[in-house]
Amino acid sequence: MSVGESGTIEQTLRIQAPPETVWSFFTDPARLAQWWGTAELDARPGGALRVHMQEGPRPVMHGQFVELVPYERIVFTFGWKAAPGVPDLPPGSSRVEVTLARDGDGTMLTLRHGGLPPRLGHETSHGWMHLLHRLGETAQRQCR
Repeated sequence: MSVGESGTIEQTLRIQAPPETVWSFFTDPARLAQWWGTAELDARPGGALRVHMQEGPRPVMHGQFVELVPYERIVFTFGWKAAPGVPDLPPGSSRVEVTLARDGDGTMLTLRHGGLPPRLGHETSHGWMHLLHRLGETAQRQCR
């Protein structure tokens, strides 16, 4: 995990599941709900992405898919619907890039979240760390 001066965080995680499986946990609403929150999504460039978190103040993430390269790369905008206790990061104000690389029988996932105000870097980094750990466990169970 690192938090850059430019308002970008980066995290890398090896997941014991192939890229095709990990990809589906970002593009299938039922699978995304298993690790992130209840989702409404249209997995195509320009398609909407909304995730209703189940933890904390129950924030709703609003974004839009920017780029999808099957089993390799997913890019989407990221922000929170305004609500009490939710970080001040308007929808579309930041960008998340996820790259997937085959690593033997698993996947190296790298997540870069840019455009973050410095005050949200630490909190966002810890949030992604928690979520990516959950994604890894969920995807690995799927492959057993």
